[in-house]
Amino acid sequence: MIFKNLLRRKGRTLLTALEIGIGVAAIITLGALANGVEQGYRGMMTGSRADLILSQPDAYDLSLSSLEESIGPELAVMPEVTGVSGMVQGIVQAEDQPYFFVFGYPADSFVLGRFQIVEGVGPNDHELRKLRGTPIWIGTAAAEALNKQVGDALRINDSTYRVAGIYSTGEALEDGGSILLLEDAQTLLGQQRHVSAFYIQIEQGAENRERLEARIARRWPDLLLSTTADLASRSSMVDSLRAFMWAISGLAIVIGGVGMMNAQLMSVFERTREIGVLRAVGWSRWRVMAMIVGESVLVGLAGGVAGLGIGWLLLSASSAFLSAYGASTASVTPGLLIQAFAVVVVLGMTGGLYPAWRASRLEPVEALRYEGGSLGKRAIHLPVGGMAAQGLWQRKARTTLTLGAIGLTVGAIMALDGIAAGFSGLLEDLAGGAEIIIREAGVSDTGYSALDERVGEQIAAMPEVENVAGLAVTAITMPETGFFVILGRNPREAAMRNYHIVEGQAISTNHQIMLGRQVAEALNRDVGDTITLSGTRFRIVGIYTSSSSWEEIGGVVTLRDAQAFSGRPRKVTLYQVWLRDSRQAEEMVARINARFPEAHAALAGEFAEQMPDMQSSRAMINGISIMAVLVGGFGLMNTMLMAVLERTREIGVLRALGWRARAVLGLILRESVLLGVLGAIVGILVAFGLAGLLGAIPLWGTMLVPLWSWQVFARAISVALGLGIVGGLYPAFRATRLQPVEALRYE
Repeated sequence: MIFKNLLRRKGRTLLTALEIGIGVAAIITLGALANGVEQGYRGMMTGSRADLILSQPDAYDLSLSSLEESIGPELAVMPEVTGVSGMVQGIVQAEDQPYFFVFGYPADSFVLGRFQIVEGVGPNDHELRKLRGTPIWIGTAAAEALNKQVGDALRINDSTYRVAGIYSTGEALEDGGSILLLEDAQTLLGQQRHVSAFYIQIEQGAENRERLEARIARRWPDLLLSTTADLASRSSMVDSLRAFMWAISGLAIVIGGVGMMNAQLMSVFERTREIGVLRAVGWSRWRVMAMIVGESVLVGLAGGVAGLGIGWLLLSASSAFLSAYGASTASVTPGLLIQAFAVVVVLGMTGGLYPAWRASRLEPVEALRYEGGSLGKRAIHLPVGGMAAQGLWQRKARTTLTLGAIGLTVGAIMALDGIAAGFSGLLEDLAGGAEIIIREAGVSDTGYSALDERVGEQIAAMPEVENVAGLAVTAITMPETGFFVILGRNPREAAMRNYHIVEGQAISTNHQIMLGRQVAEALNRDVGDTITLSGTRFRIVGIYTSSSSWEEIGGVVTLRDAQAFSGRPRKVTLYQVWLRDSRQAEEMVARINARFPEAHAALAGEFAEQMPDMQSSRAMINGISIMAVLVGGFGLMNTMLMAVLERTREIGVLRALGWRARAVLGLILRESVLLGVLGAIVGILVAFGLAGLLGAIPLWGTMLVPLWSWQVFARAISVALGLGIVGGLYPAFRATRLQPVEALRYE
């Protein structure tokens, strides 16, 4: 009977399943992305033929780990060690690929044995000398995504390389990236004489490992020695991806769940007389509840199957982009499928509980007398709003649930827009009064920017420039705060005035640190205490506040300390430029970009929007918005279709009284648009609520303060109206196709 009930209303069942399916597709796609990165790291490290790996502790990602290259020879002469290989890793921008992994190894590295050259020459091939240009080897997936062959040129950031070979490792993350000789990779990533980690091979035997661990702990107590499997599981990037996956998937599932509850509730209303008959012939309340919940669970499972198909298509269509992260259809693991279908089963049960309970409470006599509308309750006529408002008022439960779905959709989009605008404003505050901000050109993320200090020196020598200040930025993970930003400044530069010292004094020399007030409170540290960051100890000399709150979730050290910490000597992340005459700012931006092709200069008020990470965030928000609009749109269309079906006889009467098809079309559309307008109001309230909840998060809340500009409100209202119009078009068209005679006979 459950199957029969669902098939009787195929349109409603299909739309509800699609709502749930989009949420499941988000779980599948984003989960595959997280799995791809995790499996890629694990495969890369465990397949390296190394026994142990030495890295910087607490690094947010292996790309941000930095060790001095001179450690390698010391490791190599230890009696327990049979082989050592340095490795440098980074994420760059390669032509049309905004995120592209680069791995650097010495030509004699034992790790290179796992890279099977399928075309071209290898790093140790004597034919390599005949190749013109700096050689690079790309994986099979990267070759396909970039459409490159052996001998082709490949532009990365502001440098050009020659494809010497194409390799395969069987690991999607590596096959979607590239390898360079260690020195070339260090130059590209600005990490001269530094590596991300050391792979270590040791003689067999537990005693050898124990002796080596003790020896390394004595020699380098501030570094992390672990097995390759252990380090792969420590990646904070994977944890962040998983958290992002559940946040976005949860949004889609909640909106879809409201839609499911709406559909099931309307199913109960529509089948009131049928449920009355079942109760009259002896069905118990529990049996009625089981039927409704069973229908809801079955719709959820159908949505799970639909979501699996949609997710599979998305992964296949985005394979060129996702290959850089090692994500593909092969990343859809049984565990991920179990998670997705567990979610839809729980969603089906919870979404069907209230409708099932309501159905079980129907008294047989009252249910058998039901004629549609409000279960025999006298209708209350509204003095304003006309028939459109009256139609929504008479079906308050459905209207309330639909407004909830629209409100969640609009509110989530609005909150994300506002927070993105607010964060952009915080980054603009970083300018500190400077007219121009400069970063490295072509980087995939501002965190990977590495400008040579000579660029700053040459810009400072320009007669129009009053002052130039360099800033080095890196980040680590901390158990207490989750994230800690390290800012490197020259203590003698004017930019230090942007930090308001509330306790202690400013830094004056190396191995000193000023803590942001929020971090100092979270860590319970005061002036005079010490703090250890990734094995490096600093003495706290001051506590500060800043106009840019993201600077308060970390600390300020000297520029030289930050450069040593990140392994980028004489490199900075950003330059701030003050001019003698601010009216020359646009002209100076053009001159700097023309003279220094490796740099990207922008006006202080525009650099945040031009940052690659902000552009990626905008693209992410747009993707979330599209997903939310699809889910909300299906829900609204489902609601209006149910309204048309329920009011078939009413529409038949209107047509018999002379209403034209156009008038019926207008009535249904007005109801749909009115739902959208009311949904916009609910969405604005939801956005304020979400922003308040996010703002209450300890430490991070001050970074998530939204900026409520008119553009944010305009987009929210536009989305709501768009949902109303698009969601009502087909139901309105269907209403106009009803023939009066057939409609009057509708039961």
